[in-house]
Amino acid sequence: MDQQLDGHAPAANPNYERRWLVLCIVAITQLTIVLDGTIVNIALPQAQLDLGISDGARAWVITAYALAFGALLLLGGRIADYWGRKRSFIVGMAGFAVASAVGGLAQEGWQLFVARAGQGVFAALLAPAALAILTVTFTEPKERAKAFGVFGAIAGGGAAVGLLLGGVLTEYANWRWCLLVNIPVAVFAIAAAVPFVNESKADGNTRYDLPGAILVALGLASLVYGFTEAEDGWATASTISFIAIGLLLLAAFVVVEAKSDHPLLPLSVLLDRDRGAAYIGSAVIGAALLGGTLYLTFYFQIVLEMSPVVAGVASLPMTAGILVTAAIASALMPRIGPKPMMAVGPLVSAIGLALLTQIGVHTSYWTHVLPGVVLLGLGLGLLMVPMQNVALIGVPDHDAGAASALINATLQVGGALGAAVFTTVYTSSKSSYLADNPAPTPPAGVPAETLATQVIPSDEVLASMPEPIRDFVADTIDHAFSAEVSGYAWAFGTAAIMVALVSPVVVLLVRAKKDDVKVSDTPVHIG
Repeated sequence: MDQQLDGHAPAANPNYERRWLVLCIVAITQLTIVLDGTIVNIALPQAQLDLGISDGARAWVITAYALAFGALLLLGGRIADYWGRKRSFIVGMAGFAVASAVGGLAQEGWQLFVARAGQGVFAALLAPAALAILTVTFTEPKERAKAFGVFGAIAGGGAAVGLLLGGVLTEYANWRWCLLVNIPVAVFAIAAAVPFVNESKADGNTRYDLPGAILVALGLASLVYGFTEAEDGWATASTISFIAIGLLLLAAFVVVEAKSDHPLLPLSVLLDRDRGAAYIGSAVIGAALLGGTLYLTFYFQIVLEMSPVVAGVASLPMTAGILVTAAIASALMPRIGPKPMMAVGPLVSAIGLALLTQIGVHTSYWTHVLPGVVLLGLGLGLLMVPMQNVALIGVPDHDAGAASALINATLQVGGALGAAVFTTVYTSSKSSYLADNPAPTPPAGVPAETLATQVIPSDEVLASMPEPIRDFVADTIDHAFSAEVSGYAWAFGTAAIMVALVSPVVVLLVRAKKDDVKVSDTPVHIG
């Protein structure tokens, strides 16, 4: 410490002399990772139309990224520590750029899905490497607080930037630039890291738990795919088989971790009742953020006919709510402890999601959407700060990295599972609506096929039609949009139930008091 105060680099700090420049490089990387959690959401309606992606498959654009990111994050952290943080940073950044290029140039839906999974794989290497570089670079407490403050602010605000940037690029350029924009950023980050960031790596036992990594990745992938297949029915052979295989692989992962002397995830980190509640909360936050709110984007752009930029702006109140109550929670936690906020936050968010079930084809954003998204954000922010602190209570120093990575991994995996579940709910409820509400009958004497291209005409074309045809077309549009909105509302309702169930889990499991926690300097990726 004295060496630091005298302005000399600590012996274990390879980047001390250039630490603020290193912060800038790492901050750019963090922004890129966080942006990709939300920037594609706004672009998805146009990407779906351009690539011919079905309604049931489109969620894989989100799911593929979140699943690969979450499933491999723990392994990525180990690789960064053992292989070298600078090396992992450069390889992760380069791979992320290549995957972004593949996605931006995709000509078919499956190519975009593969590219998004590739982004997730390299983000799982890049994110822990960037955080580890920051951790070993800033060792003086006051400077570390400032550095992690910048890092955390980007983690929180990057989601909002992603929504706005996604809207601007989609509307004024092309949806593809929501992916291609990563390439110049990656080139800059790599060019800066090569000469200015020095290598560092962990000492001691550096063996990898590859069996554990393979089992957890395959298990989660099978489980998510099983939930996706459930849109054809929960009792189908494919649904049952994939879910069962996923659960068996995850059970095998637990057995492997229990017997390993170098586990990917020490089970003691997961099985503590306080930390277990935090990880459950993190998974549900991921589901609500990455899964449930995906349908807000479609509602804004398809039903309310907002432009991509306006849709991005319309999504911002949720992010603003998260940031406001996250700051409040940080101030309150030393006074009242984590449990009250962890119990109340989910209920506030659930109310917000419940309000979103009341949307309709002709309802107003200001009366039927804004109150819901604000409450959703306020509740999530109230839960997020105490949750990430409780997740680190009582963790030994040598397992702190795994515990911190797990909170982010459960957030991403929860998002992948949420997207799969809500897509199944959406498609099932939409199909039920169409089955219960037959399409309008064409006017007498006019064959239905002559009206097929007139389903969504411009206002000018609609006004020029004869009255019977105009009425039929308007009724057809309302019928199609009503089926869409029915699916969205059921997805929001399912998310509300999931989020509300976190509250009794917290009440039953969390025992942590105000003296047990401190405000964490490890940020959680939002979105």
